[in-house]
Amino acid sequence: MVGVFEVGAVPFNPDGWGPPESTTATPPSTTTTLPPHVPYATFSRSERLGRIADFTRSFSSSNASASNRPSSGKPGSADSPFDFSLDLDAFPLANPDDGSAFRLVDTKPTPRPKFGPKWRFNQHRPQLPQRRDEEVEARKREAEKERARRDRLYNLNRSNQNQQRREAAIFKSSVDIQPEWNMLEQIPFSTFTKLSFSVSDPEDLLLCGALEYYDRSFDRITPKNERRLERFKNRNFFKVTTTDDPVIRRLANEDKATVFATDTILATLMCAPRSVYSWDIVVQRVGNKLFFDKRDGSQLDLLSVHETSQEPLPEAKDDINSAYSLSVEAAYINQNFSQQVLVRDGSKVSFDEPNPFANEGDEVASVAYRYRRWKLDGDMYLVARCEVQSVVEVNNKNSFVTLNALNEFDPKYSGVDWRQKLETQRGAVLATELKNNANKLAKWTAQAILASADLMKLGYVTRVHPRDHFNHVILGVVGYKPRDFASQINLNTSNMWGIVKSIVDLCMKLNEGKYVLVKDPSKPQVRIYEVPADAFENDYVEEPLPEEEQVQPPSEDAEGVEANGTTTDDKEIEAQT
Repeated sequence: MVGVFEVGAVPFNPDGWGPPESTTATPPSTTTTLPPHVPYATFSRSERLGRIADFTRSFSSSNASASNRPSSGKPGSADSPFDFSLDLDAFPLANPDDGSAFRLVDTKPTPRPKFGPKWRFNQHRPQLPQRRDEEVEARKREAEKERARRDRLYNLNRSNQNQQRREAAIFKSSVDIQPEWNMLEQIPFSTFTKLSFSVSDPEDLLLCGALEYYDRSFDRITPKNERRLERFKNRNFFKVTTTDDPVIRRLANEDKATVFATDTILATLMCAPRSVYSWDIVVQRVGNKLFFDKRDGSQLDLLSVHETSQEPLPEAKDDINSAYSLSVEAAYINQNFSQQVLVRDGSKVSFDEPNPFANEGDEVASVAYRYRRWKLDGDMYLVARCEVQSVVEVNNKNSFVTLNALNEFDPKYSGVDWRQKLETQRGAVLATELKNNANKLAKWTAQAILASADLMKLGYVTRVHPRDHFNHVILGVVGYKPRDFASQINLNTSNMWGIVKSIVDLCMKLNEGKYVLVKDPSKPQVRIYEVPADAFENDYVEEPLPEEEQVQPPSEDAEGVEANGTTTDDKEIEAQT
């Protein structure tokens, strides 16, 4: 049976909206059938109407939520007279079971724009729950632990490599310390880095020798058009110590200075904090004069290779890649390179006196000796013999040039293959050499500054084959201004002279006699020993090789290279150096 819902009579209000204000306006014939006790609240058109009744909300939850909300007095609020649950008993024809399958009121929240002024700047918006992915956090923690473990292993391996290399390369001192020697001073390198001393411009006392012009065509050499390194067997090279120099003896007799040395010895002292290998310098105090000498067969006559590198070199001395073999090879390359890059047309620039160490008729290498004097103190002067290898004409004026060569023996030790990287990444090659040969490059720069050279040329020379240490090729030549290059490698001239001044002041306080300044083989420090007057006289004569190690004729299947990689010209290399 379908019930009929009867709607009562609704009174008409001719004066405005809503029911009439008084019951008198209702016609007497009209009978009102509205539900009793229905309140009415006045409203205006500007107000927004809320819900009159929510059929989906329970009465208890409505009361509980209403008690916690403040009163607003608006329709639809908790305290509004329209906020109530409809009593279904008032509608006897309605079946409650018919409305259980659907909702009359949509309770989903109104969708809000994700971005907008109300969303971004509403201070009372609900706090969104923060997503915490435990798996991602666990992965981050594991990655951090793995990174820390790798760093720990890397530092451990690096320290082990350093220790292994130091023991292999410089564990032995450059000079045998005798038990009767008396150690006087022990100076750590940390004190050298704080020293500073400024000197005035030097004074040229004498120029000796003759120079050939530099061949500018070598500046255009690339790895694609490399040149074979030539051998200059007929040219004589001289490595004369201070006291054996006749010019220095003459200047000492004329009281031109108090301290005498060579540029090689001064550069060794100036760059001492960068050194790793052991070296020694003989100091002789004669009257009020001080002479810095080197021993016969001293390590100062050779050039170190990979001295400041982290890669350990082979320990066996007869290995072609050992520290000693590479030093001999580097000295041989440096001498031949300095003579090959010259214009050999007979034109030379001669100076006041000829080469003081050459005999008549000897063919000498292109070299000039500049005997220069610096003022160290009020009445203390230093005279040093400085070398330049060439001259170049710039703006109709001759400029002095120093020539040195960097050598590559095996790309796996340096990690940079010059044949592939030198043309496109020359800066990376130079940076690698500055890391592996910091002391050698600093000493070359110091020598160029001492000689007041206008230009220093660096050649890149590599082996034809990694196992052939006698045949080489030139891959490129680069020029630098010495003072600009010194600032690039962080070489401070004031600190260089501060080291020399401190050592000179220390040695001037010693009594007359002979002393030796030794760099400790395992610690960054130098020691001064008092030695007998006849020390280093006949103790360092090179012994002949055993019969089984004598030079053998080369095999037919290799040009001067034996099966084990060694060459038959080792004695020739050592003879030239």
